[in-house]
Amino acid sequence: MPLQQGSARMRQRTVLLVGIAVLLAALVLAVVLASLLTHARHEVSPKMLKWKDRGTTKNLQEVVLGRCYNYITAQHPELGDKDCLKIWESLKDAFIYKNPCNITPEDYQPLMELASHPIPCNKSLFWSKTGDLAHRYTKSNQNFLTLEDTLLGYMADRVSWCGDPSAPGINYESCPKRNECESNPGSVFWKTASKMFAEAACGVVQVMLNGSVEAGAFRSSSIFGSIEIFNLDPDKVSEVHIWLMQNIGGPQSESCSGHSIQRLISILKERNFKIICEDNYRPVQLLQCVHNPDHIDCRLCTNST
Repeated sequence: MPLQQGSARMRQRTVLLVGIAVLLAALVLAVVLASLLTHARHEVSPKMLKWKDRGTTKNLQEVVLGRCYNYITAQHPELGDKDCLKIWESLKDAFIYKNPCNITPEDYQPLMELASHPIPCNKSLFWSKTGDLAHRYTKSNQNFLTLEDTLLGYMADRVSWCGDPSAPGINYESCPKRNECESNPGSVFWKTASKMFAEAACGVVQVMLNGSVEAGAFRSSSIFGSIEIFNLDPDKVSEVHIWLMQNIGGPQSESCSGHSIQRLISILKERNFKIICEDNYRPVQLLQCVHNPDHIDCRLCTNST
């Protein structure tokens, strides 16, 4: 009997050990499978990591929130009811954990609604290939606003962002350029914001173009030429003033009688806008001369007073 009892205990112990081993093996297998599934879900293709443009701006949240608070408190206290935290969350939700080539205007709609504000009539200034000059001008003349002078544009100016399907959901290394994929976060944002900015314009609007661009001052492929011009409302906009600015020292590639400007005028006339075009609009030219006071073009400009 004692021998039989000992054998029974041995069998029970063997069964128990086998059971424990099976359980441990199952646990290890479960952990390995979970790890593989998680890795597969978050794995990023090499292409996703090697875009050609700069990655998401470091400390993007702090930059956007800082600019938002500065805009609504120091610059435009009349917009003090804007919720900067909600604005940041809506921007983040538009791209985080998303494929940076599959962004849509709808992704940005909550942001557009939260950050939009009225644009006073006669103040809208559009630009193409004259960004630095246009922004210097609006800083010196508060009577005009570019998109970058609105809350949306001010927060986003010169920063970048894009998502990534893998954790942490934001790509800080690189983001796609427009020629890599059209529907990238930056391109879609600026197109959507530009459309809204154009739709809000009223009264007389201004367009600053670069008459020193060899390919022509007006380009149909630009945001102004492809989006803004077609979203101006003829029932709200009374006139379009074109300021064709040439770089100090040239080249003087195009004037108001030039081919691309005439194409622009034709498009505007078809949409029933009144148009005035002026070569080297004097107030802006004087601003150019502040940075080039000794250039012959500026001496001529001064002597003409």
